[in-house]
Amino acid sequence: MTDPQFPPHDYLTVRELADLLRLKERKIYDLAASGEVPCSRATGKLLFPAAEIRAWIEGAQSGGTIAAPTARPGVFLGSHDPLLDWAIRQSRCGLATYFDGSLDGLTRFAGGEGVATGLHVRDPAGGWNAATARDAAAGQNAVLVGFAARRRGLVLREGGAAPKGLAELAGLRLAPRQQSSGSAGLLRDLAAEAGLDLGMVTLTPLERTEDEAVQSVRRGEADVTFGLESVARAYGLPFVPLIDERFDLLIDRKAWFDPPLQRLMAFCRSEIFRSRAESLGGYDLTPLGEVVWNA
Repeated sequence: MTDPQFPPHDYLTVRELADLLRLKERKIYDLAASGEVPCSRATGKLLFPAAEIRAWIEGAQSGGTIAAPTARPGVFLGSHDPLLDWAIRQSRCGLATYFDGSLDGLTRFAGGEGVATGLHVRDPAGGWNAATARDAAAGQNAVLVGFAARRRGLVLREGGAAPKGLAELAGLRLAPRQQSSGSAGLLRDLAAEAGLDLGMVTLTPLERTEDEAVQSVRRGEADVTFGLESVARAYGLPFVPLIDERFDLLIDRKAWFDPPLQRLMAFCRSEIFRSRAESLGGYDLTPLGEVVWNA
């Protein structure tokens, strides 16, 4: 293999690469799935950039070795979602969690600090998550997969003020989320669209998860938070729907084939999982498993 004969075009097919390396096609698929060989996917087919394949081969010549991809720790990052959090524990998939917001998760994922990250970020041109994931995961061996659509709105204190929308929040105490969260950015956007000056709203101490924000309302420490219908229902609090958002998962493609994520996703396709989503309320599982964007 010191002088491989490359086909005279920019991309190699699975068969061409198998012939070049004198391997079975099944082995080529395994190399692509593990991230060991540079590849891209177009029109549902694997294609291998000839220039990168040449460099990949040359890196193993003269006694050299091809550097294995750095192993990611088995940690799920990003935005906190009560249903996902429950599924990770209930499936016993073995993944740890570090939920500190969509943007924090994207930064950590790009730095190789976890195998997957959850996000709900409205794209500037419309839609959800794809543009943000594309910007954050440029050069990553990653795929964006649908999880659920969720209903978000105002979670209110029982017996307190009853605003019908964001424009009526002036003067109320709001439990805020951290700036790295998708809900904080979405609240800023929707408040601007509704003509609400968030400076007219009293902010209580910061809450870092969906549950903690709603709990502060239940305890009477805040009048309102911008939260999920499912969490409002769990705590028996009034809820005013404002928007349906997409919650998607950006996943390392190699880790997707490993047992922890395979076990988690198998559990998410189970009837137990669907029954839980239905009982929580505010979830639509239609997007589950849909490939939204492929790096």
